[in-house]
Amino acid sequence: MKPAFVFGTRPEIIKLSPVIRAFERKGIKPLLIHTGQHYDYEMSKIFLEELDLNGIDYHLEVGSGTQAQQTGIAMMKIEEVLIKEKPDVVLVQGDTNTVLAGALASVKLKIPVAHVEAGLRSFDRTMPEEINRILADHASEVLFAPTEEARQNLENEGIREGVYVVGNTIVDAVLQNSEIAERKSKILGHFNLKPKLYAVLTAHRAENTDNEENLRKLVDIIKSLPIKVVYPVHPRTEKKLKSLNLWKELEKSENIILSKPLGYLDFLKLLKNSKLVLTDSGGIQEESIILGIPCLTLRYNTERPETVKAGGNILVGLEKERVLYYVNNLLNDDRFYQKMANAENPFGDGRSGERIVNILIELYKRGELKVRSSRFI
Repeated sequence: MKPAFVFGTRPEIIKLSPVIRAFERKGIKPLLIHTGQHYDYEMSKIFLEELDLNGIDYHLEVGSGTQAQQTGIAMMKIEEVLIKEKPDVVLVQGDTNTVLAGALASVKLKIPVAHVEAGLRSFDRTMPEEINRILADHASEVLFAPTEEARQNLENEGIREGVYVVGNTIVDAVLQNSEIAERKSKILGHFNLKPKLYAVLTAHRAENTDNEENLRKLVDIIKSLPIKVVYPVHPRTEKKLKSLNLWKELEKSENIILSKPLGYLDFLKLLKNSKLVLTDSGGIQEESIILGIPCLTLRYNTERPETVKAGGNILVGLEKERVLYYVNNLLNDDRFYQKMANAENPFGDGRSGERIVNILIELYKRGELKVRSSRFI
């Protein structure tokens, strides 16, 4: 069996690493194709090195561009590799332009696609990620849903065959790496931080950072937070902040620590020891509930509603009063804090990678790992 992985961003690398390792434990060396969607050194190479995934077979160097440019160039370059290598299955993860490009290039070559983290929906089609995940699901033959809710989303769209609820590989990755991070990372000393006396903030979604009004709201929120804040800034967001003269406003505040993007182990240790996290990242919503860190999501919807239902995550949008209300509650009301911190992780037991590999191997042995001419609806 010859599986191929197509990925290009930090979350994909992290979430696919347990699946790659599960294949390797079976004696199967997968083909690793990195599109280079995150072309910045800090956003790509560091993560690969930390996760011991240096054996990239193809680095396609797609880089930046518009949605269409990035997806189109990635499709063309992925197609060249697939024609040459002829894998038995292509695995993609999540909702990036790389995922859409990998899924479309593969299925058009009649190579079956396995979508890890299938069935997530924000129900907001103005988000490019929502379009990517919907189209990737409908191009896939094998769909690995992390939760029953994700499976139900697929069924509602007529996808009933080839769907498996396996949990989320982020649990595998967090459990495997948090102890290593605690031991190896020196990030708290680097920033002169003490556990539970700071918050972590991340914001990179287009609706928050490409919209000037929303970005100004975000900066106003950050400046008003009554706790020390560590903000690792995405290169694109940094550029936007500087173009609007907002970067200097953040630099002036003694309560805000701005940094370049962090390596995975450093970020994991930073998150694990924080008091709370504010984010617009879907992946960090997952990581925070796994680690027992209360999460306030700077969006009005989420494709991870399980975290909200479990009680570990609250959607606060960019409404300053709402954000500060919940931050102050978390800082001053221990019962409220403990309720969020002890929310049950809805994403599984940390064996998702193993389940995914076992299912694919069994399908391959039975001759069922192929693109079907029709799908039952």
